[in-house]
Amino acid sequence: MTTALSKSFQTAVLIPCYNEERTIASVVRDFSAALPDCLVFVYDNNSTDRTAAEAAAAGAIVRRERTQGKGNVLRRMLADVEADVYIVVDGDATYDANACPGMVETLLTEGLDLVNGARVATDKSAFRRGHHLGNALLTGLIKLIFGTGLDDILSGYKVMSRRFVKSIPLLSGGFETETELAIHALSLRMPIAEMPTSYRNRPSGSASKLSTYRDGIKILSTIVWLMKEERPLLFFSIAGAALAAIAIILAVPIIITFIETGLVPRLPTAVLAAAIMILSFLSLSSGLILDTVTRGRREMKRMVYLATPPHSMR
Repeated sequence: MTTALSKSFQTAVLIPCYNEERTIASVVRDFSAALPDCLVFVYDNNSTDRTAAEAAAAGAIVRRERTQGKGNVLRRMLADVEADVYIVVDGDATYDANACPGMVETLLTEGLDLVNGARVATDKSAFRRGHHLGNALLTGLIKLIFGTGLDDILSGYKVMSRRFVKSIPLLSGGFETETELAIHALSLRMPIAEMPTSYRNRPSGSASKLSTYRDGIKILSTIVWLMKEERPLLFFSIAGAALAAIAIILAVPIIITFIETGLVPRLPTAVLAAAIMILSFLSLSSGLILDTVTRGRREMKRMVYLATPPHSMR
């Protein structure tokens, strides 16, 4: 049930969709029932079935985004829709709409910017083994690089503040967009929380669009790219350390031989080791310079974030 507090804010449910005619109507109805005062937007991403028609018949505001990819759809939705609270959910009927009022209430009462719906499978088959393992590995990697805060980075169920939505420059085009959202919050140290929500099997006849290996590689690439963008000193220090280790491995035998005989028998190897060590120092120097640049960019993002009034002032 909604409360007086949540009713005082405009809430928008955003559902990016591609070929979900079997499930989209039930998703729209479930969220409309859970949050009677919300606006439900369905953005159709070049579906070849009746997704758009089913969504409209269920009462959603239907729009279209022709550039393929979930990230492209979500970027358009967050730019177009004006609201105080944004709820992003997939259109495959796997997420529990009844958890939404509690997530919204937590966002508002605690003054948060992001509440992530951590998936709790109601059936072991709801999570494919490859998806479960990949999610654990990628979430662990993000925790290691960007800090703690979330246990289910790849969840497609998120409640976000206007501050959060209007300050993130989404760049990814596919399923890696969830990773980008999480890292944006962690990078700017926004107040966030995570709440468990049941995760169901897809209904019969509904097929997942997520490829375990292809999209897993894309998500991993996004993490590495965002590490370079948001933690350049760490990124280039690792690269510099790897180069230094290679240079030392090549140089040690030559140095030992030189100490024993006074000769450098493998001059090309010595030159190569010296060149790699120079690259190592250049990598570290690049990291130091880019870390200063990144700090300035982060301060600019923070200023954009602060330019949007918090919940209590709207």
